Amino acid sequence: MQLFVDNLTVIDFSYLCKQRGIVGESWIVDVLLDGSLNEQSMVLDFAIVKKQIKAIIDDAVDHKLLLPAQEQAITLADSPHNQGHQTIDFNSDVANYYLQSPACAFATIDCLSITVAAVTTHLTAIILAHLPDNVQGLSLVLRPEVISSDYYHYTHGLKLHDGNCQRIAHGHRSKIKVYVDDKRDAKLEAAWCQRWQDIYIASEADRISRDDIELSAHAMNNLTPDHQYFSYHAPQGRFDIAVDSKVLDVVDCDSTVELLADFILRQIKAEHAELANKTVQVVAYEGVAKGAIVHG
Repeated sequence: MQLFVDNLTVIDFSYLCKQRGIVGESWIVDVLLDGSLNEQSMVLDFAIVKKQIKAIIDDAVDHKLLLPAQEQAITLADSPHNQGHQTIDFNSDVANYYLQSPACAFATIDCLSITVAAVTTHLTAIILAHLPDNVQGLSLVLRPEVISSDYYHYTHGLKLHDGNCQRIAHGHRSKIKVYVDDKRDAKLEAAWCQRWQDIYIASEADRISRDDIELSAHAMNNLTPDHQYFSYHAPQGRFDIAVDSKVLDVVDCDSTVELLADFILRQIKAEHAELANKTVQVVAYEGVAKGAIVHG
């Protein structure tokens, strides 16, 4: 007997990639269970599938930075600054990144690179360990949203968020829609997707000096003039990141999707004088099937 739940959840996360740097991603999760019927004539109560399995997935990978354990370009260590925190030194082909975060903000996956297959294997083992004996098999399908238009991958953190969005290096794969006088403008959409391709988005309010950043000793010895520094305290702990300017966009607001949509609108209006007397609407997505709309 098989039981399935399509679109069980969406995992929004970032991962370290030797070729691309820090990459924001969003994957939809479908679940298929194999098993015999229990005393309730069910393989598993849908309520348990939707709540328990979703909670396991969320705790394992959602709103985390995923680390491929076999990648030698990554060094993960206990932080010398704060108990329960870890540091990451990462030398990618595009830039060098240095972080400090509470340990709960990172997830180590036993692989050379973060792929759908690697994360599926990781999650399957974790979930099966929590399922009742009558469930003998579990099939997960992790899949990106099918997007026919342009999209971007971004990584950020929200210091004011009480939940896991506060983690300084989680991200999303998002599409965007821009309308000028109610007509969709593909060129403006493409321009923003190019600008925010594999980008780290930081808030100016979180900027700190090099003297105030908390990183590993190795990181401090390898920072360059191209690095910019951001840090904040949130309920889970202290978060620090040093990001190279070429993979960074600093905004004059918090990086909630509402304020990012407004930032895009203001930038479009400021950069395109020909749109001064036209109505511009920005529909900015945060991952899959959610986002914010602004117009002006």
